[in-house]
Amino acid sequence: MTNLNRTLSKGEGPNKTLVARLFGAWVGGLNGMGTLWIFLIMLLMNADILMRFLFSAPIDGVTEIVEISIAGIVFLQLSDAVRAGRLTRSDGLYNKVVANRPKLGHILSAFYDLCGAAFFIAILFGAIPTLIEAYQRGYYAGNEGIFTIALWPIRLILCVGCITAVGVFLTSVWRHAIALINALTKSEGASQ
Repeated sequence: MTNLNRTLSKGEGPNKTLVARLFGAWVGGLNGMGTLWIFLIMLLMNADILMRFLFSAPIDGVTEIVEISIAGIVFLQLSDAVRAGRLTRSDGLYNKVVANRPKLGHILSAFYDLCGAAFFIAILFGAIPTLIEAYQRGYYAGNEGIFTIALWPIRLILCVGCITAVGVFLTSVWRHAIALINALTKSEGASQ
């Protein structure tokens, strides 16, 4: 992460608003839930392995739970990855631009974040109908009579994760816009 993004990513400072602090807590809470979920999945998988090995009695539904959990965990932790600047992107040229032309760096970052927000809005528009359908029709994973798990909670997590990621991207756009305006104002004041 570049110094430009590092200073803007968390929005730290004494004038951080209550809404920004609450949103930051929400993003951190989702990330924490994802981490706890990973830990619980590890415990479940180890218990299943022990039950298979010691008693030849595997725990029903572990495969389905793990499959479904992967999507849930990704979308719970996604917004924190975006906020911390850990979302994958190529930084080679970008870092050189930021070092030499910070104003252009803010413009590029804002554009990148707008594209990210648009991408997750597109995912959200595809996910909401599947969430409604899964809830109304009672879709599930697994085998009836052995183990079933409802799909709508995972699809709800996907929607919540997308909405939160859009919020993080738009917050970053706002910060880059403010930083760009401040930089332009300072350069105009220095030239006069």
